[in-house]
Amino acid sequence: MSTEVPYLRVGTSYYKTIEKPLISGDKISILVRWNRETIVSDHGKTYLSSVQKFDGFCCIPSHLNYQQVIEGFYNVYNEMPFQPNDEKADLQSIKEKIPFSLDFMHHIFGEQIELGLDYLKILLLYPTQILPILCLVSKERVTGKTTFIKWLKCIFGLNMTYIKGDSFGSQFNADWTSMLIVAIDEVFFDKKEITERLKYLSTTDKDKKEAKGKDREEVDFFAKFILCSNNEDNFIQIDENEVRFWILKIKPIKSERTEFLRDLNAEIPYFLNFLVQRPFHSQKKTRMWFTHTELRTTALQKLVWKNNNKLESRIIELLFEFFESVEDPEINAVPQDILNMLNKMFKSSYWTINDVRKLLKEIWKLEPQQNSLAYIKYDMDYGGSFFQQNKLGRYFTIKRNFISQKFDEMMR
Repeated sequence: MSTEVPYLRVGTSYYKTIEKPLISGDKISILVRWNRETIVSDHGKTYLSSVQKFDGFCCIPSHLNYQQVIEGFYNVYNEMPFQPNDEKADLQSIKEKIPFSLDFMHHIFGEQIELGLDYLKILLLYPTQILPILCLVSKERVTGKTTFIKWLKCIFGLNMTYIKGDSFGSQFNADWTSMLIVAIDEVFFDKKEITERLKYLSTTDKDKKEAKGKDREEVDFFAKFILCSNNEDNFIQIDENEVRFWILKIKPIKSERTEFLRDLNAEIPYFLNFLVQRPFHSQKKTRMWFTHTELRTTALQKLVWKNNNKLESRIIELLFEFFESVEDPEINAVPQDILNMLNKMFKSSYWTINDVRKLLKEIWKLEPQQNSLAYIKYDMDYGGSFFQQNKLGRYFTIKRNFISQKFDEMMR
């Protein structure tokens, strides 16, 4: 569109392209509704004849062959801020120009860096391809999760947005239905319906766009989701057969550099060229490109285990803390003892004595004493300290080494 005429008409409505300044000092072009009478007042009625006219809006994602106008429709998908550097060079020469990018990709994806590079190459070349929900999790601070999101935002510009976890549950989604990437920060989805909605959106190609005061409208949907959470164990509820999640545990950055994002951004044109030139490491074998085996990480296994073995994980945590506070090689306890301590350690629980007994006998293969015998009962006060009582009962004996082994397996 001509810079002398910043207006356009779509259908019967007028819009103006404005340059919005950013904190970084850069500017972005955005389209805002503009009143026809204001245009006439500012420029005169004859000026309207110079305004470009379009039949409607469309959203056609393309990064390397972007078109603003497609068959008389105005494309609301945005052009990328950067294009691949067109320098002709071998792959090794290009790699030498992107040391920060490759180091950072290795930090985020670890041993799966080749799959991570495939993921970004697919975003660049095939923006409508369905991809798994990428989850970056870590209890640690200064891991680079936020930097990764900011870097992707610099690469894909206005075609990416990030929202808070509690915003995802809102019925109004007009802000992100035309986006390539939706990053969700501070994720803790404890409601099954929100998780189900996320899973549905990750594989659908249609969705209902809804804005305040407007009718719902069916639109093409191609967004990919990236979740960030400080909660590694239960930020979302998934089962062991789930194939839509790619969960990565991010380690802390060894030495923080204040200008690291600037260094990454300086390499973007060369990095994009590298993605274009680099052959795919993986082959498309599923609707989400990657196979379940390729995406099965330790972090995913841990989350699935925690989701599906919550009672066991709680008892292991309880008894591990018990053995950390005493020198006893074993503990004798009836199911009610363990349930009482669980309720005090975790404030409340919905498990029953039968649930605890079933786990001890059927999962851990332990047997109680055949008759009621005297034993030392342990309980916990509300300050978290353990104390003793003399009791009678058909107790189970649980060894320190057994719990240590279980704890190690749980934390891998």
